[in-house]
Amino acid sequence: MYGNITDETRRLVEQANKIHLANFSKKVWFGRCIFLSWYCDVGDCKFCYRSTQKSRIGQADRARRGVASILVEAILAKNLGWRIEFLTGGYRIFPFEELVDIAKKVSQIYGEKVWLNLGALKKEELEAFRPFVKGIVSSIETVDKELHNHVCPNKPIKPYEEMFETADGLKKSMTIVIGLGEKREDITKLFDFIQKHKLDRITFYALRPIEGTPYKKGPSTEDYVWWIANTRIKFPKLQIIAGTSPARVSEISLVLQAGANAITKYPATKLFNSASAKELEKQVSAAGREFISTLTELPDVDWNSEAEQLPFDGELKQKIKITLNQYIKNMQKQK
Repeated sequence: MYGNITDETRRLVEQANKIHLANFSKKVWFGRCIFLSWYCDVGDCKFCYRSTQKSRIGQADRARRGVASILVEAILAKNLGWRIEFLTGGYRIFPFEELVDIAKKVSQIYGEKVWLNLGALKKEELEAFRPFVKGIVSSIETVDKELHNHVCPNKPIKPYEEMFETADGLKKSMTIVIGLGEKREDITKLFDFIQKHKLDRITFYALRPIEGTPYKKGPSTEDYVWWIANTRIKFPKLQIIAGTSPARVSEISLVLQAGANAITKYPATKLFNSASAKELEKQVSAAGREFISTLTELPDVDWNSEAEQLPFDGELKQKIKITLNQYIKNMQKQK
């Protein structure tokens, strides 16, 4: 059941699982990150795919996604039982007013407020988003300041902390990447950060090595679940999201037993109903959890009607219909 982990970590996972089930239901969902563009204004975090792309993109606006494509992902999330992990990737690329409008439209489609991960926003910017946003996310990546300065030299932590301080009434979350070179003793720094800012949620990612970056391998399952399990034990009521990838689906049962509420980062539309997606769903069941999303079965939905009933202008709805049908066609293909 516990795979290739040490007895000590197995005991941690067992303890974390008991604590998790005492505080949460057995329901697990898939969280879909919706990217607004493929460009990052910082673009030099040493582990990130976008650090390998910035020099190839002559103009940032060429990396913008079409609004229809963004909104289609919200439609899919609504109908497939996915939660929107957060909107990300468009700061300083879209005009600010357009960013707010996109958040509004995604919220209208999904039927509830969404999470936002657009960098360190100022108080007045947060206020503009507030009607459509339930919470903000800080991509901290690592809480060890020396390592952070090395890995993300132009993305300091302080502005994110200042954003948290001005985010009254909004939920707060952070992301952290395991495999950057952190040490296990750094976990106390993570706990201090969570407590200091009264976080409601955290997303863990297992580093995925990207060609063109200095990193050649991600963390072991042992290390990944160690961080998650210890965090669950320390914070019984904290919502924990765990990233995965096609190469890591075999560890999902362990990740969930270590205390994760949900899975994210999986390429759900590209690999819909693939062997990998089916294995992911089996892993959820193997953990004794109930998957309330689907990565394998398209619902019987009139997709054109889904687009037609949206409160948008006719031109945008037509673009959404075309894009949505392209997505559905690709998701129906044999993988």
